[in-house]
Amino acid sequence: MATVTKKELIDRIADGTGAKRVLVKRIIQGFLDEIIEELGRGNRLEFRDFGVFECKVRAARMAQNPKTLERVNVPPKRTVKFKVGRVMKMQLAAGAGKFDEVTGLPLDPPTAAASG
Repeated sequence: MATVTKKELIDRIADGTGAKRVLVKRIIQGFLDEIIEELGRGNRLEFRDFGVFECKVRAARMAQNPKTLERVNVPPKRTVKFKVGRVMKMQLAAGAGKFDEVTGLPLDPPTAAASG
């Protein structure tokens, strides 16, 4: 599995659209900045068929330092949760078979002989 950087994505989009790399970089960075800004405000971001970003608050808890076995208080923490959308879910599962465009259900479910 390869790692794709923001720079590589910018280069691909610039090449694919014919737009200048500087413009694509400014647009992508502006988009990412807006996502961070909205999540910082506690807002939910929904990109239809792609997925949903939400802020969640992890409750305070007690943990244990594994080295000293000392009990440690961990304060509440805000984190981001991402829920995969329908089209992305289908794309990720595409290696497992074909899916109905409307329902998202497998067209040819694996048989017992194929899985064993």
